[in-house]
Formats: sequence, structure tokens, C-alpha cells
Amino acid sequence: PKPLVDADVLVAGAGPAGLALACALADAGLSVLLLEQQARAALDAPADDGREIALTHRSRRVMQALGLWQRLPPQAIAPLREARVLNGDSITPLCIGAADGAAEELGWLVPNHHIRAAALGAAMSRAAVQLLCDARVVALESRPTAAQVTLADGRVLRAALVVAADSRMSQTRRMAGIGAWMHDFGRSAILGRVAHARPNDAIAWECFRHGNTLALLPLNDRMASAVVTVPSDQAPIWMGLDDAAFAGRVQDQSSACLGAMQAIGPRHLYPLVGVYSHRFAAPRVALIGDAAVGMHPVTAHGWNFGLYGVEVLARELKAARQAGRDIGALAVLQAF
Repeated sequence: PKPLVDADVLVAGAGPAGLALACALADAGLSVLLLEQQARAALDAPADDGREIALTHRSRRVMQALGLWQRLPPQAIAPLREARVLNGDSITPLCIGAADGAAEELGWLVPNHHIRAAALGAAMSRAAVQLLCDARVVALESRPTAAQVTLADGRVLRAALVVAADSRMSQTRRMAGIGAWMHDFGRSAILGRVAHARPNDAIAWECFRHGNTLALLPLNDRMASAVVTVPSDQAPIWMGLDDAAFAGRVQDQSSACLGAMQAIGPRHLYPLVGVYSHRFAAPRVALIGDAAVGMHPVTAHGWNFGLYGVEVLARELKAARQAGRDIGALAVLQAF
């Protein structure tokens, strides 16, 4: 098939990172074609996957600048004002709060599916962004003047730059010849929301117990997201607990800091694998989001780090375009 130049940048993956990048690049004067394996219906109605995303002040500023923050349901944004850390059997926490004179919040917690919906709405509001669903990239070739991708249905697309934003197990990264260090922690995270008797006062609890870790992330309306990290062979036991037993374990491990608890809604299971790419750029290819760095969730910085990458890559590509440089040139991408 004859190659088509459909956009300045092809972005493989219309997850939050890819969608946010599309917004930023459109605002920088570049045209973007998003390539997503899933059907459009899955993007239009993202399922609640149980994940609560912790947002820093910088991330909020980036999301506001891109029009994502304004699209979040206000009731879904929960303030995070303090974190308290318990170690082993200790009942005396290490307290982490905003410095004197600093902003009242350390950050905010927002359900992942709301971020996905907001990112899609913001991207689709920009005329310079196109979205092609049911589009699986099966080949990638970097040429002197353009990158070329082939889709599973045989279509061939061309652009000055291809960005991999297709998860920590990115196939686009592999096709670009970029390897990654992967560490399977042998542990899994079980996520489940709980209602609790006492106010959480926007305080997150991190309980590093013997054998497993428990995080209680404060939500609105006297609810919290319980995140239990266990050796993966113990995960089926936690997933098999009935609601009363799960809430009881969370209550015990948190020393009943929030009073009596009741499980709310389904639980979700995530095996933990960390990823760090050998490089973040190659000729005509760049990596962002989990395709670049897939963090352990206990850091609470995966999405934040992904947004910072979006901000920096968009800035470098805008400067290159304004200077009349090739946005896919390795020298431009190495600055990113």
C-alpha cells in the first residue's frame, strides 16, 4: 500500500499518557493521530479498575493546562493533606504533611477511570487530534525522512515521529529495538474500597506490616481505597475472602485507625512488575508513560512521572518545530 502521511506524530496507545500527549502536541501546533487497539466503546466508557491515582501539584497544573482537570467530576476529587507511615508492629507513625506556609494539600486522589474519560474528552475536543481505534501496530520502520508503521489490517501510516504509549509491556518499544529492564516483584496488589466509621481527615495511611503492606487512601464520604500488597501466592487467599473478612483484615492491619469498616464494591488484582527502558528515544521514536518507566505503585508516582514526560516532550518538539528542525531527529529527541 502507498504510505500515507496522516499527521506530524503517530501515538501508539490512547491511554491517559497518550491522550494527554496528544493534547499537549496539538496545543504546540502539531497534528496527532492516536492508534488504539481497543474498540472506541471501551474508551468512551472506561471501566472502574479500582485504581486511585495520587496527583501532585505539578500534575494538577499540567492537567489544568491541557483541560483535563476541568473535566473531572468535582465529587471524584479527594484531597490528600497528610500521610502517616507505620512500620512493623509500631503504633507510632511517621507523619508527612505540607510544610509550614505551603499549600494545604499534599496532593489529590482521583479514580483512574475518571482521568481516562477526561483525557479522551480533552483530546477529542482538539481539531488537530485524530483517533483510530481497532488499530494494532504490527511493524515499525524508521526511515531517513519519516517513520512508517503497518497496522494489522494492512494499512500503512507515516509520520515524522512515532511515540510509544502502549503500556509497560509495549510492543511498539520492542519493534523500535529498545529493550527494558523488567523486575517481577513476585508480589501482587489487591485493591478494594471500604467505608469507615471515623472521618479520614484526608490522611493516607501506609502500614508496612510483617509479610504484607497496607495502604489506606482517603476518599470522600468516609470511604478509603485499601491497597494490600502481598506475595503473589497469597493473593488468591485475599481475593477469596468475603466482604466481611476482607474489611476485618484491613481494619485489624490498620489498627482500626478509621474505626469499623465495611467493604464496598468489587476487589481488583494487579501483579507487580517494574519496567525501566534502556533508552527513552531512538531515531523517529520516543517513549512516554509506562512504556518508558513502569513504576511500583507504592511510589504513587507513575501517572505523575508520565505527565512530566508529556510536558517535557511537548516542550522539546514545539521548540524544534518553531526552529524549523526535524521533530523526529535523534538530536531533538535526546534533549527529551
